[in-house]
Amino acid sequence: MSTRENLAVINGTQTIPSQEKDSLLNQPKAVWAVFFASIIAFMGLGLVDPILSLIAEDLHASQSQVTLLFTSYNGVMAIAAIITGAISSRIGAKWTLMCGTVIIALFSALGGLSNSIWAIVGWRAGWGFGNALFVATALVAIISLSKGGNAKAIILYEAAIGLGISVGPLLGGWLGGFSWRGPFLGVAFLMVIAFFAVLAFMPTIKSQTTAKQGTSFAEPFYAMKHRSLVVFGIGAALYNFGFFTVLAYAPFVMGLDVHGLGYVFLTWGIFLALTSVFTAPKLQQWMGTVKAMCLMFTLFAVLLLAIGIWTNIHWVPIVAVILSGAVMGNNNTLVTTAVMNAAPVERSTASSAYNFLRFLGAAVAPYMAGKLAERFNPHVPFITAAVFVIFAGLIVGLNYHHIKHVDHVGSSH
Repeated sequence: MSTRENLAVINGTQTIPSQEKDSLLNQPKAVWAVFFASIIAFMGLGLVDPILSLIAEDLHASQSQVTLLFTSYNGVMAIAAIITGAISSRIGAKWTLMCGTVIIALFSALGGLSNSIWAIVGWRAGWGFGNALFVATALVAIISLSKGGNAKAIILYEAAIGLGISVGPLLGGWLGGFSWRGPFLGVAFLMVIAFFAVLAFMPTIKSQTTAKQGTSFAEPFYAMKHRSLVVFGIGAALYNFGFFTVLAYAPFVMGLDVHGLGYVFLTWGIFLALTSVFTAPKLQQWMGTVKAMCLMFTLFAVLLLAIGIWTNIHWVPIVAVILSGAVMGNNNTLVTTAVMNAAPVERSTASSAYNFLRFLGAAVAPYMAGKLAERFNPHVPFITAAVFVIFAGLIVGLNYHHIKHVDHVGSSH
């Protein structure tokens, strides 16, 4: 029996047997509470995009120092991902999510009240820890509580990511028009609302699989003995060099003000959300998960090369970034679906191992982009990111024999 067919108890929540005929929108209130909280949590990724230049100017920081807002955030997320499954198995998914929302609210507020770039970098690291608790657990919670099986649950999760990432820059641009502090304080306020939504609507269900001792902190490392999980994790880490070069450095080459950047990344995020929900499943059915993923890597690399070659022609980065949202949306859903079916381990463990690997790339990429631009020129970060994304496609493609089973698991439903 496949993972998708099991009635399993994961991370303190019980999986509901799949009903393919259930509507994607016909979900329990608990799912929508986590969905809403996920949107707000993922605002943190794109929130600072429009205000990077404002922070650099106001706090007299260099571009590479400002990109550390992403590096500290993602670096802590990578490390913390290892322990999220163990924490959640001990206190339950609901309390893990609630702890994550409180930590995000606290550290985003502290960031908004800071007066130095290094203080904000530090508070963003704390924000990253809260997000790590929230992100891995939210995916497992939505899968466990939703109706309609893994595929629909993952689509809901990726839709929340897309909406959060798209609304984040819009909110950042609007509040950033008043002060760069506004977006930080705005997220803190919204996370307080998310806390009460999870508290009110998400049930507390005791874990039956790990009730006595909880999941071991070493489980994610044991999970990495499965080559398929490692292949997807390394592929995602290399892909994130492109993803976070777009997020962290592209705002510096578009020649737009804070509101213009907000609208560009809003459009980018809308494309990301729509494709993750509507076109990614069709690509899976048409080409298979792995082949579709390799196609998305190739298209993304082409867009990054276009930005790298024509960096000084402002409309080229703007158009390419917007189009990259469509590619990223497809790819995010494809990779997440593959990871959940990659190895015979609990979803929370697979999620922890995968997040650890992928966020390593996300941590290095932003700072590297800023330093490459300072050392050479603004073209180099995007060309370098394109090379990393090409390597991501090669690693996934060359290991096809070891990962092709994810398509059979996905179709066995």
